[in-house]
Amino acid sequence: MNCEDRFSSNADDFDIYLTEQTFSESALKAFCQNPVIKRQFGNVRITVGQNDYDTYRYINHGVSDLALVKNNVVSAFGASEIYGYEEVASHQDYAAYFIALKEKPVLSKEYLLGKRIGILDYPSSRSGHIVPKKVLKTLDLNPNNVELHYYSSHKEMRRALLSGDVDIISSYWDKNDGEILSRTYITPLENSVKGMRWYLKMQTRNTDLKCAVQNVIQAISAAQNKKYYQQVELKEPCVNANAQ
Repeated sequence: MNCEDRFSSNADDFDIYLTEQTFSESALKAFCQNPVIKRQFGNVRITVGQNDYDTYRYINHGVSDLALVKNNVVSAFGASEIYGYEEVASHQDYAAYFIALKEKPVLSKEYLLGKRIGILDYPSSRSGHIVPKKVLKTLDLNPNNVELHYYSSHKEMRRALLSGDVDIISSYWDKNDGEILSRTYITPLENSVKGMRWYLKMQTRNTDLKCAVQNVIQAISAAQNKKYYQQVELKEPCVNANAQ
């Protein structure tokens, strides 16, 4: 996604990488209208990643100027040290759960044997992939004695659970889940999973850009439909008249 018209003949575009589709349109509109972005860049380019390979390609190679990703991705690639990615804002940490439809899951080998468990097909997802696989390994369970079903999103996993395709899913608890699922039937796997983080490439002391980016992140987060994304904390927030 790009701004409709280029700002100038400046060939340097402001590249944004997102792993959350809901931010794409509001982010494009806000950044395309921001005076600092228009002054320093020729256009805005937004890419919405579909899988871990996309994230690897954009973060590991330092393609993006701004990215909304999990902190473990940036840490794993050493992107902060190599490309100067600096955390400028973060969304809340959360808990990971096993969620079932008709009973509370039990964290025991005997209970989970033969169960159909839905997880995410994203190896970098903590609540949907890393944490559940870690729990299963701790209980000495593997694909030979549990059925792992892979899905492309948390929403797809919930549909699979409701339709009876799986017995359990591994996910977070969303505020809207109470309308379709019972909180009685969730079992905590990990109480503090790191939330999504916004990283800005700060290879120079471009404080105007940092302030502008934080202003936009705060504005587009407040307008999100998902409560989780509405709450954002700016890291070392700055005040700069030129960044308005």
